[in-house]
Amino acid sequence: MTAAGDGVLFVGTDKGLFRLSARDLASQPAGPYLAGHRVLHVVARPGRPRELYAAVDHPVWGSHIHVSTDGGEHWTSLAAVPHHPPGRHASTVDSIWHLAWSADGRTLYAGIDPAGLFVSDDEGSSWRDVIALNEHETRAAWEPSRGLFALHSICVDRGDPAHLVVGVSAGGVYRSVDGGVKWDAANVGVRAEHLPERYPLAGHNVHRVVMHPRNGQRLYRQCYNGTYRSDDGAATWTEITAGLPSDFGYAIACDPANPDVVLQIPESSSHMRTTVDGRLRVFRSDDAGRSWRSASTGLPQQHVYVTVLRDAMEADPAMHGRVAFGTSSGHVFLTHDHGERWTLIAEYLPRVLCLRFCDQGGDRG
Repeated sequence: MTAAGDGVLFVGTDKGLFRLSARDLASQPAGPYLAGHRVLHVVARPGRPRELYAAVDHPVWGSHIHVSTDGGEHWTSLAAVPHHPPGRHASTVDSIWHLAWSADGRTLYAGIDPAGLFVSDDEGSSWRDVIALNEHETRAAWEPSRGLFALHSICVDRGDPAHLVVGVSAGGVYRSVDGGVKWDAANVGVRAEHLPERYPLAGHNVHRVVMHPRNGQRLYRQCYNGTYRSDDGAATWTEITAGLPSDFGYAIACDPANPDVVLQIPESSSHMRTTVDGRLRVFRSDDAGRSWRSASTGLPQQHVYVTVLRDAMEADPAMHGRVAFGTSSGHVFLTHDHGERWTLIAEYLPRVLCLRFCDQGGDRG
């Protein structure tokens, strides 16, 4: 059990869920929980930090959402699964990629493959189809990207619950300012070098979208072509790739204490998809992407050919300066000082798919 105020880092992998201490760096991983499942995403319910929801996938049993009410020790599967109506796509659901709660903990969102957004108002017991997005007029421009066709990023503005931003691979970023009644493509200023039109309305291969928890107007996105910042709630974007060794990557995270601090892990190319020059480097900007520097002390710098996936980098929302990331080789690194120095806290786990910090000091709701 964890003591009051302890920081816990959940690590979702190809073979189950592990739990690490974010304070005692010498502790051993606990788990695997949900053994044998791919754990694609984990979230804690606002106000109830020991109530956890995990999106999982199994080669035999398929995709489900599992729930724990005791901080991850025990899990049960929900009966209902978000899915498209039969006939809309070749399958109703292949995987559940992302879960997100509204700030008040009453509404649960799910993003799935084939790309779609679904909403539950009863803790996942039932789901409704967000038709305005799932049948958007630009959907003809969406297509699978290297086998993935998912809505993988869901950003809910804590200051304005009607402001929602999502990311689709490959389709682009979409935003709603009325709680999901109407959706607009939100890709102004973003390149799409793989498409005939360089700056199209939709069809972008966006890898990751993050919204600053204290300023919903500030977002960052990592794309197939470039890194971008928005200062107006995703309505428009400014490219901030200059100073990075590559315009390709998946993992990006912003500092909860400062919307101008952002960390990114570049990858060599869409062909190679490993660290640039075989060096495991985190790049940090303190000025919202206007300039970048390597913040990689403690990370291996020779013959490291790994990938850090889209949800495998996480900043601690408790604002302790902690950031963690996990690799395709099953190594997990943690910093307590915003990336100035990194420490290896776990190694040789299965491939890391997602990370999530949780304060497990007890329920506050």
